[in-house]
Amino acid sequence: MKVGVLTGGGDCPGLNAVIRAVARRSAERGHEVVGIREGWLGLVEAMFEPLGPREISGLLPRGGTILGTSRTNPYKLGTVDAVLRNFEGEGLGALVAVGGEDTLGVAARLHAEHGFPVVGVPKTIDNDLSATDYTFGFDTAVFICTEAIDRLHTTAESHNRVMVVEVMGRHTGWIAVMSGIAGGADVILIPEHPISVEEACDDIRRRHERGKDFSIVVVSEGYELEGMADESEVDQFGHVRLSERGVGARLAGEIGARTGYETRVTVLGHVQRGGSPTPRDRVLATRYGLKAADLVHEGRFGRMAALHGDAIVDVSLEEATRELKTVPEDWYEVAKAFFG
Repeated sequence: MKVGVLTGGGDCPGLNAVIRAVARRSAERGHEVVGIREGWLGLVEAMFEPLGPREISGLLPRGGTILGTSRTNPYKLGTVDAVLRNFEGEGLGALVAVGGEDTLGVAARLHAEHGFPVVGVPKTIDNDLSATDYTFGFDTAVFICTEAIDRLHTTAESHNRVMVVEVMGRHTGWIAVMSGIAGGADVILIPEHPISVEEACDDIRRRHERGKDFSIVVVSEGYELEGMADESEVDQFGHVRLSERGVGARLAGEIGARTGYETRVTVLGHVQRGGSPTPRDRVLATRYGLKAADLVHEGRFGRMAALHGDAIVDVSLEEATRELKTVPEDWYEVAKAFFG
């Protein structure tokens, strides 16, 4: 059988480890493995390349994706027929789709409507896919953010400043909560449990009243700041390009104006996606890739590799993409215990 592999959505550390694992295990079983360029766009425009021993050599510690990626939505473009035609024309018998809610949402719909032979691997640094405890890429993002917060502590304390750190998290605040707890943030603002700017300022004031002349505020990019108009460009899945909104800068301005404390902002942005994956993400991505290859070999399509506890299991793509996994109240309570 010829097995295709694509990576869609935002890049993240660990993608190449998945590609390597799928290709290695599939080749050992006599399957030919083909890479599909630029996510779903590669099936729309028939962009294929081999994934043999030479192509996958040295991939484990490498960031990004050797296949490239895009946020192409064939349903939005009206190119589903092209996807099906090019898939058949290349002689593919199965597809491993590596992505988040959007990429896997397309996969789930193709399987449900056309019996498309696809298996999913959960990838998103936001950790917001349901039906799995963790997605690969998340641990690396949290590590990078925590290191940045640690570094900002020293300059904030030296200059008696409030430092606002904007991290990724479109709909969920997993990165903000985890890195904020690990980095000792004094206030954390996330979409799921929004506290007002004035509440955040009260926490900062109380801290300063206790003699602490600096504060660290972590905010998810998807946090809705009061009165912030949203006229930004959207992608093919209808998502606002949040980097254009500048919630961190606006929040810093509000905090400075309301408290009178000198306030600065650091937007970590795409640095959270870049570089080599952590050991945990390398291992998790490898295990996911091996499980996906197993599902393909067994003909168990419409499934997604998932982590439950310490076990790699499989769940339906429909279940995996049904709803977002948001930060529960008890996790946010852990963070709030150290506010102010």
